Amino acid sequence: MSIQRAVAAFFVLALTAGCATTSSRPTRGEFEDIPVPKGLTYQPSKSTIIESPTVKAARLVYRGRLEVDSLSVAMRATLEANGWRHVSSTSAGDHGITQVYEKPGSSLEVRLIDGWWFTFVELTASRAQQQAPK
Repeated sequence: MSIQRAVAAFFVLALTAGCATTSSRPTRGEFEDIPVPKGLTYQPSKSTIIESPTVKAARLVYRGRLEVDSLSVAMRATLEANGWRHVSSTSAGDHGITQVYEKPGSSLEVRLIDGWWFTFVELTASRAQQQAPK
């Protein structure tokens, strides 16, 4: 391996590790177990939260200037650390990445969209609510 390739590989690894170890903060209070990496800003005008006696669902949108591939690695690591089981990932070329996760009684779809100026993160989650005994 040439020195140039070794330096390039080290640089990519350092960037990926840097994003993966970036501390995260929880999403909105409704879904505390879905951490969001720092550097992303909540977009309330593009987000929706719906609650019924049996189900709570949300589409939470964030934006920032993070690289989609390293953000994908960071999201998966933090979600799995919070008990989410990775079900699948798909890549739409230059348009982004979709990841699907589940927990007992909950499901989560993470869409990472590479925009012109910002990277958008759409979290679509649903959770069964426990009903109070009558």
